[in-house]
Amino acid sequence: MKAIVYTRYGPPDVLELKQLEKPIPKENEILVKVKATTVTVADIRTRSFTVPPAFWLPARITLGLRRPKKEILGMELAGEVELVGKSVKKFNPGDQIFASSLAGFGAYAEYKCLEEDGPVAIKPCNITYGEAAAIPIGARTALYFLRKAGIKSGQSILVYGASGSVGSYAVQIAKHFGANVTGVCSYNNLELVKSLGADKVIDYTAEDFSSTDETYDIIFEAVNKSSFSACMKLLKNNGTYINVTEPLPSVQMLWTKLTSSKKLLLSRNSPETSEALNFLKELVEMGKIRAVIDRYYSFDEIVEAHRYVEKGHKRGNVVINVEHNNKS
Repeated sequence: MKAIVYTRYGPPDVLELKQLEKPIPKENEILVKVKATTVTVADIRTRSFTVPPAFWLPARITLGLRRPKKEILGMELAGEVELVGKSVKKFNPGDQIFASSLAGFGAYAEYKCLEEDGPVAIKPCNITYGEAAAIPIGARTALYFLRKAGIKSGQSILVYGASGSVGSYAVQIAKHFGANVTGVCSYNNLELVKSLGADKVIDYTAEDFSSTDETYDIIFEAVNKSSFSACMKLLKNNGTYINVTEPLPSVQMLWTKLTSSKKLLLSRNSPETSEALNFLKELVEMGKIRAVIDRYYSFDEIVEAHRYVEKGHKRGNVVINVEHNNKS
């Protein structure tokens, strides 16, 4: 099979197309013929080894001290089940699935083995493989943090970075739960965020989002580019501040936790479960959420796709179409 591998950390050019042995599923695994995958910010950080200084050593131990332990990136995928292990009960050959592969990576390949009981589910019937591949990380992250914050109907939420992968899903999922949503994004993405259901949209290039008398039950920071003090100014007492990209609390955050009733939820890996994917599948099929796709690239163009995502201006998701030749 064809796969994109990297044997050292560095710029997009470390990614190489190679021929590898096609994997064989274990008793509890399914073999998936990958139709689409994505380039996420997590792929970029892992490839380039861009981590906070405090996490350098543990990240090196996890990912590989001298070179990557797992040479195939790719953290979400959609495809068709080709073969199942003899103890598999939930899936059959021919099933169309979508899945998260964050734990083991490996989606940048024509074939990928997944555990039957892992974060894998039947693909929504009303979308393409490319759209389905763009759901498992961004949408599941937004869902996890909004549930953790206890979002309720009638609450007000501000989403900073509302046009990105996680942010675009946060807007839609918050609307599903009945919240009143304000999205913050650039001028070029105002109409997009409105189309996702935001009740109000703020162009951060023309307006200071914190220069308002409005306050919010939840502030959802999806890109870690807002001012924490500005967010605290707008967050209600007993409100929840979510930052999905910042793993370590600053001194100001710690002081806020000690001196106020405001709650802080910082970056963590959301549990990888099929339950979350099945819930999102229902929302997609009901027309409650949709994947925002910025660009599509072919498997051979993955280096260029990484260069594009690394610029930090993508809206929604960047999808890689995996085309199989007749011998695959």
